[in-house]
Formats: sequence, C-alpha cells, structure tokens
Amino acid sequence: MRPLAALCLLALLLAGCRPAPEETVIRFWAMGREAEVVGELVREFERDHPGIRVRVQQIPWTSAHEKLLTAFAADALPDLCQLGNTWVPEFGILGALEPLQSRVDASAVVDAADYFPGIWDTNVIDGRLLGVPWYVDTRLVFYRRDILAAAGVERFPRTWAEWEAAMAAVKRHVGPDRYAIMLPLNEFEQLLSFGLQQDDPLLRDDDGRGNFSSPGFRRALGFYAGMFERGWAPKMSETQISNVWDEFGRGFFAFYVSGPWNIREFRNRLPAEVQDQWMTAPLPGPDGPGAGIAGGTSLVMFRDSKVKDASWRLIEFLSRPDIQQRFHAAIGNLPPRRSAWESPQLRDDPYAGAFRDQLERVRPTPKVLEWERIMQEMRLASERVVRGGQPQDAATAQLDARVDEILAKRRWVRAQAATPEVADAR
Repeated sequence: MRPLAALCLLALLLAGCRPAPEETVIRFWAMGREAEVVGELVREFERDHPGIRVRVQQIPWTSAHEKLLTAFAADALPDLCQLGNTWVPEFGILGALEPLQSRVDASAVVDAADYFPGIWDTNVIDGRLLGVPWYVDTRLVFYRRDILAAAGVERFPRTWAEWEAAMAAVKRHVGPDRYAIMLPLNEFEQLLSFGLQQDDPLLRDDDGRGNFSSPGFRRALGFYAGMFERGWAPKMSETQISNVWDEFGRGFFAFYVSGPWNIREFRNRLPAEVQDQWMTAPLPGPDGPGAGIAGGTSLVMFRDSKVKDASWRLIEFLSRPDIQQRFHAAIGNLPPRRSAWESPQLRDDPYAGAFRDQLERVRPTPKVLEWERIMQEMRLASERVVRGGQPQDAATAQLDARVDEILAKRRWVRAQAATPEVADAR
C-alpha cells in the first residue's frame, strides 16, 4: 500500500473510533441482578434511538445507599438511577431528584392510572412526583395446603380471628416439635405489614413523632407477639434454621410470610412430593383481606443531569408493559402496571395471582428520610417483647421515645420553616 493511501485509511479508521458528535450518553446506575438484566434490554432501546447510548453501572445493594450519598456530595450523581422506594423521600428532601409530573402528563406511555395506587404513591413526596415505579415488592402468605387440610382448616383465612383459629388447629395437628407459622425475628416486614393494616398512622404530628403507642399499632404488636406466646411460631431468626425452603418442605411450619422471589425458590427447591401442596394467599387483615407493604424500586432522574430528555425516553421504554413483562420473565420481579399482568405468564400463574390481589391494597410507609432507622428500631422493640418478655406497653412507649429522638431534626427543620423571620430571610 502506498504511504499516502495508508495515511488516509488510518485517518478514516481513527475517525470511525470516535463517538459521533451528536451522540447522547445516559449514565444509568442499577443495583444487583437488575443491572445485568437491564443491560440486555437497553440494547434494544439503543437500536430504536441511534443517537443515544446507555452506560449501565452495576451497584451492589450493600453499598448502593452510601455510594449515592457520596456521589451527591461530590456532584457526581448519574443521569438516571434505580432507587428503592423508601429512599425516594431522602433524596427528594436533599433536592437531588427531578420532578416528573409534567413529563408524565405529556407521555403516551406512562399512565398513572395503570399503576397500583399504593406503589405510585410511594413516589409522591410533598405533593411532587419524583419517580416512576419500575418493579414492586410486597409480602403475603405462602402456605401448605395439605397440612391445613389435615388440621381441618377448610379454607384459607381472611381475617385475623380466622387466621388465629387456623394456626391453633395446625399446632394441635403437628404437635410440639413443629409450628404453625415462621416469623423470623431478624425481619421487620411481617410486623410492619400488620401495622400498615391499621387506621392509626405509624407516625403522627406531620410525621414528626412516633405513633407506636396508638391503639392500632398496639393491636398489631399484640397479634404478632401472640403467635409466639401461644407457641404457634418459634422464637427464631432465619439464620437459626437450616433454610426456610427445606423446613417449609418438611412441614416444620405451615404458614410463611414472604415476598415474590420465593415463588421461584419454592418451585426450584421444594421436593417433588410437596410441589402440588403449597399455595400463596393475600394477607388476612383485622376484619378482612389486609394491606401490605408497598416495596420495590423506582426510576428517578437527578436534577443536575444534562440529558434529561433522553433519560425520560429510557424511563418510558422501561415502563412499557411489554418490556416489564420481559423483565419479569428474566428476573421474576413483579410489574407495577396492571396491564403488564395481562401476559399469560403472569395471568395464568396460580402463585402470582395472590400478589396481583395484594398489590391492590399495598400502602406506602411514612415518607421520611429516617424511615430505615425507624424500621430497625421497630424490629428491635418487637424482639425485646418476644425474646425478652418486655411488656408490650413499655416496648411501644420506649419505641416512641426512640423514634422521637430520631425525628428531632425533622421537627426542628419544620419549625424553622414555619417561623416568619426565617421565611422572610429565605
């Protein structure tokens, strides 16, 4: 090859390696397994949007919260992020999130009315929509149909009273070495679900103080602790048994409150002889089918992003019912849109149907940035009652005092904002 021709070819090759000047790059942080799955989906998005490239960065769940806060402090947040629903209030209060209501109003894809209301509400902070639900998580009951039938329980309970009667019957049937229900003491979700089923809110005074001494939460704690007091549930953490799948399979317990990932786990792990003997059901409530936790994650954009229009197109793409169905097929996460549940894979799955029912009654937790600390205090309080024998009234009073301490700064900020002199200065 002649020298001049070689130089021309080299110049063309180098030019081809450079990104096109008009190319837009979206920095997308996603957590855990979700990042791997979405990495495949965004390739289709890029084909449909030739001028946009998506760089997905996988963040471990164990370090995600700290990494996000560090990035906020360093002005290094991505354009788009998967954010746990309980984290949305925190980053909203920090002013890091881009309000999305105007984009939703103009969207032909994202239809708020198609989402389960309790899940959508987790993203509304102080009247502003700050995220779009990506997938949902809640808790309901996995149970052994054969054990209930052998104990004389003819239908799955719908109220607490019916559930108590069923647990008493199961315990009589299985004897002293087995139990009616497993409620791992290292988990807070079960008690939280019962608390959300009450009319009394978990926090009071504009979410500035604990409300755990209210009649509602005391009723929830009494129902929860009563299962241990009566010997229906073992006083154990999940780490104290071999694993929940083996113990459920051998009938160590007949009821288990857990989330949607266990559909796949039970299908894969339970022995063949009990594969037709288990089912899922919505949570019983005090007087009928009860509320559950509005968990899961949402897609948020950050205020400082320079590519908000492109990021919103990606949110719309990931929010399409057909894409949500494919996401579920790949990972098992449940879609937040009712229309996505019309796929045969979800509609005809007998185990998923109870989750579809439960999602119509989920409720968000209090929208305060301190909520995760409060949840852990609630778990510790319930463990002091169950393991340590602390009186329930003393436990709820102590819990309220601790939560009031945690929320002291929130009350101070609200007081300052309400002071006319401070408002004028702003």
